Amino acid sequence: DNRMVNHFIAEFKRKHKKDISENKRAVRRLRTACERAKRTLSSSTQASIEIDSLYEGIDFYTSITRARFEELNADLFRGTLDPVEKALRDAKLDKSQVHDIVLVGGSTRIPKIQKLLQDFFNGKELNKSINPDEAVAYGAAVQAAILSGDKSENVQDLLLLDVTPLSLGIETAGGVMTVLIKRNTTIPTKQTQTFT
Repeated sequence: DNRMVNHFIAEFKRKHKKDISENKRAVRRLRTACERAKRTLSSSTQASIEIDSLYEGIDFYTSITRARFEELNADLFRGTLDPVEKALRDAKLDKSQVHDIVLVGGSTRIPKIQKLLQDFFNGKELNKSINPDEAVAYGAAVQAAILSGDKSENVQDLLLLDVTPLSLGIETAGGVMTVLIKRNTTIPTKQTQTFT
């Protein structure tokens, strides 16, 4: 949203020779319009922004295309693949071993992000059967059912493992850390090592 807001602040300055960036109310109204436009661009190729009396009585009417929105955010969109690659590395999986790609979070509705993911997974269809805004809640509900000992068919075949997010170790001679438990080790775990 920030990129689009900054884009339109610059456009307003070009058109009207006025800087609205210090006016919190004007920026807030512009941000709200940009959020609405971003959602529109998920299903349309163009979105309009119409704000009456945005700043000093000046109306601000403009539009943005999906292509321009993608251009403004290109580096951010490409960066979405970094955590995907890291998750695959951490799990020691090749992308061909992934059965389903479930999208989580509102930004996964952005067509460019969907295309980047689909291309990354060699054209594999994305699983859009779960609402991206609700996916985390579904996962939490499954975890709660497992923790509460639910034996129903819906959860009996599921296994959720907890892992250490960071490597754990102790400081040894010379201030060096000796790792005892590597990150992503399933917990609970036990590790013994003798130091002299």
